[in-house]
Amino acid sequence: MAKAPDSWVGLDQVSAVVERLAVLLAAGITPNAAWGYLAEAEPESEAPPGSAARIVHAVSRAEAGHSLGEAILEAVSASVPAVATSARRAARSGQPETPTDLSAWRGLAAAWIVATDSGAPLSQSLIDFAACLRSLAQARRDASVALSGPAATAKLVLALPAVGVLFGMALGFDTLGTLFTTIPGLLCLIAGGSLLIAGRAWNRRLVAGSQPTELTPGLVLDLFAIAVSGGASLDRADFAVSHVAQRCGIGNARDRIEPVLDLARRAGVPAAALLRSEADGVRRDATSDAHRRAARLAVTLMMPLGLCVLPAFMLLGVAPLMIAILSSTVGAL
Repeated sequence: MAKAPDSWVGLDQVSAVVERLAVLLAAGITPNAAWGYLAEAEPESEAPPGSAARIVHAVSRAEAGHSLGEAILEAVSASVPAVATSARRAARSGQPETPTDLSAWRGLAAAWIVATDSGAPLSQSLIDFAACLRSLAQARRDASVALSGPAATAKLVLALPAVGVLFGMALGFDTLGTLFTTIPGLLCLIAGGSLLIAGRAWNRRLVAGSQPTELTPGLVLDLFAIAVSGGASLDRADFAVSHVAQRCGIGNARDRIEPVLDLARRAGVPAAALLRSEADGVRRDATSDAHRRAARLAVTLMMPLGLCVLPAFMLLGVAPLMIAILSSTVGAL
């Protein structure tokens, strides 16, 4: 059965980097120096490819005058092959496919580029972004906890067919031979094996479906707030944010931005505060949805267990013993 996901570790690493950057920038440290300090605290030699330490070191080596947002994107692009290889290895080992933290790094790059181009302060937006990543990481932990009980039960049930076969052999019945050398036994073997495979695939789909698919909720709203707080007009901010969001692979959230901008125009108030408030609401909704998915997971994982794994145990563990008993009884008659 599928193992508990551990991709929340990557989110925690990204959020830790973002929080430290926000604190250093708020203290007056220059951006290049801030990345350099983070690189000194994170050894690169022992870090796996695509990890936070590797990306931090790659950005810290950016030349003076080079856009740090562009450096983040370049580091992420260089990490994609390594992350893809890691995902394939996880799939072969039976682990569920989960979202990587590369989209979180792209979100950081987008925020950095917009703030640099508009001349807006970045530290508060980074703090909000880090809090969002922490919430999503906690939601993934909840999914992992929800999975642990059914996964342990499934492992126990998967061992029961072998126990049933050994128990039958201890009683003097050739259950193993029945399973592999008789037509009824082979039918049980094929049906039980098919059910185990189906249950495993079903389990993995349920786990993958419970994971948050959006790692940067509300970020486009924050980007728009950063752009207008730097003094850009709404039209210019719209153009800049749309361009950066498309380049970094972030959703546009146009349906959430337009009502806020319309309200700001009619009320004659700054749009930045309203946009940040709306972004907070989006993040709260995303976190609540992630927790609901985790809560449902504990229940839905019982379906493949009851409909696939337990019938497979009956076919592979109990049926061969019954067939062996009936065969010996008929033979004795």
